[in-house]
Amino acid sequence: MTERQRTLVLLKPDAVSRGLIGEIVGRVERKAGWRITALELRTLDRETLRQHYAEHAGRPFYEPLLEFMSSGPSVVMAVEGERVIEGMRALAGATDSIAAAPGSIRGDYGTSVRENLIHASDSEKSAARELEIFFPNLPSLPG
Repeated sequence: MTERQRTLVLLKPDAVSRGLIGEIVGRVERKAGWRITALELRTLDRETLRQHYAEHAGRPFYEPLLEFMSSGPSVVMAVEGERVIEGMRALAGATDSIAAAPGSIRGDYGTSVRENLIHASDSEKSAARELEIFFPNLPSLPG
């Protein structure tokens, strides 16, 4: 049996403004063995976003990214399950929606590279760091 994992998922302001919350959350909930253990709708402040996107500081897309991500409400979720980090990345699809596979969230609904609907942690280390930023009081996984 594979170890349970927890990951951070953000439904970005474009997903919220386009009315895709229910569709995306439904896809996560229908995945066998996964469950959402925390969920909030909130407009992200720039300090939180600076922490989250720290590795991109100084890159040309950094400030536009912070501006976009703070432009309206986002849905912030903690999702648990076996191989959920790898699985959520596959469900989200490639960053470039043109290259994203049909059936993935970005492949089905994405319209651009920057406004690409969803973020999912890319590794266990990233997931732990990101969950601490957005859900600092989330209890540890059992085991």
